[in-house]
Amino acid sequence: MRSLKCRPHPGVQTVLAVLVGLGAAALWGCSAGAVPRKENAREATPAVPAGGVLLRGAGATFPSVLYEKWFALYQAGHPNAVIAYEAVGSGEGVRRFVEQHVDTDEQIDFGASDAAMRDDEIAAVARGAVLVPVTAGSVAVAYNLPGLPADLRLSRQAYIGIFSGEIRNWNDPRIARTNPGVKLPNLTIATVVRQDGSGTTFALTKHLDATSDAWRTRYGAATLVNWPGNSMRATGNEGVAARIKASIGSVGYVGYEFAHRAGLRVALLENRAGKIVAPSERSSSAALAGVELPDNLRLYVPDPAGDEAYPIVTLTWILLYGNYTDSPKAQALHDLFQWCLTDGQRYAADLGYTPLPSSLVQRSLAALDTVR
Repeated sequence: MRSLKCRPHPGVQTVLAVLVGLGAAALWGCSAGAVPRKENAREATPAVPAGGVLLRGAGATFPSVLYEKWFALYQAGHPNAVIAYEAVGSGEGVRRFVEQHVDTDEQIDFGASDAAMRDDEIAAVARGAVLVPVTAGSVAVAYNLPGLPADLRLSRQAYIGIFSGEIRNWNDPRIARTNPGVKLPNLTIATVVRQDGSGTTFALTKHLDATSDAWRTRYGAATLVNWPGNSMRATGNEGVAARIKASIGSVGYVGYEFAHRAGLRVALLENRAGKIVAPSERSSSAALAGVELPDNLRLYVPDPAGDEAYPIVTLTWILLYGNYTDSPKAQALHDLFQWCLTDGQRYAADLGYTPLPSSLVQRSLAALDTVR
């Protein structure tokens, strides 16, 4: 069967239902298009107009701010699709996509993950799996230390030591060394980490695995980690951001856009070139500069080179089936994500994400055209 081509959908309103974990509404308020819910609550099925098509998705919280924007804007010119996306974490998104013990109300048409699916997971998808990178971003190290006169600067030794549990106090000499003249508090460090399967966790631990022999030996790269030290656990990027905001002395890893929206301070980190760099669209783009996407589209840049490169950067993927039994649904999915990869890229930077380089966009579009 030939690849699908883009056809516009005239006439009906698109609905976005982005479901976020408990605490996001209190932290940010109800943003346009977002529907806050209680933990573990199910969102009612959105109404689908006559002739319309419902597109259900679930997965990564890392890109959910951008997805919310994309899906809400898409309604203006492509009003025949009703989009319901649950930001439940990459691990849960992959589970539902692979259809492992999935209840009826958990069935989805597309998944989303910041950790590209493994070979065994892909092999378990009878309908075939197509991984499509759609955006990228930085994993920020956010902290709550009131009164510091300048943004915290962390060497590799320092931030690896914090997350491995070796550095337990904020006035540790390994932190003080890169913050001269700053009076750091004699306060115990409390790390805030994810308790759910997370692509954000995978991005951080993939970096730690590439830069620390001790981390690689003990933990490796994973979506779920039995964290050492004095750790507080939270669900989703929004949950981690909320916990950091409420806990003096805490530090955690979170998508840069969530830290920005929550008003959290983020640390500048030492990169591979020995430079101290802040997370930003520019430093994230520098990390991706010149990289080549492999044939399977599973690109990782765990320790990017370059003076301006931020050290913890990840792509994030939409997961589509190779074959859909419902042709209008397959077409609607193709059209939606084709728009996200083209017109939608312009909205990424303003929300703290990184637009894909044109070479990666072209590879993603080619992968999208294999969906049938």
